[in-house]
Amino acid sequence: MKPLTAEERRTQTIGWLKIIRLRVAIGGELDDRGLKAPPEVGEALGLEAAEAQVLLTSKQWRDGDLERLRMLAERLGVAVSEEDPWW
Repeated sequence: MKPLTAEERRTQTIGWLKIIRLRVAIGGELDDRGLKAPPEVGEALGLEAAEAQVLLTSKQWRDGDLERLRMLAERLGVAVSEEDPWW
């Protein structure tokens, strides 16, 4: 496996920061709604409980996670500013 270029590392870092921000925003919204149990979280997100848990807590970046988190945030009505330089 060849090493990442500086631009690839930068893109990866920005992607991770976006994922973290979305997870925090979604988690905050779920907390505000009093939803903590995995089945409740899964139902609110329209996912199986295990799938929701992995998406919100996984330390491994999977293809499509960023877009899925954006869709879930939108579904919950969570506003994430696209004006922020990290977006």
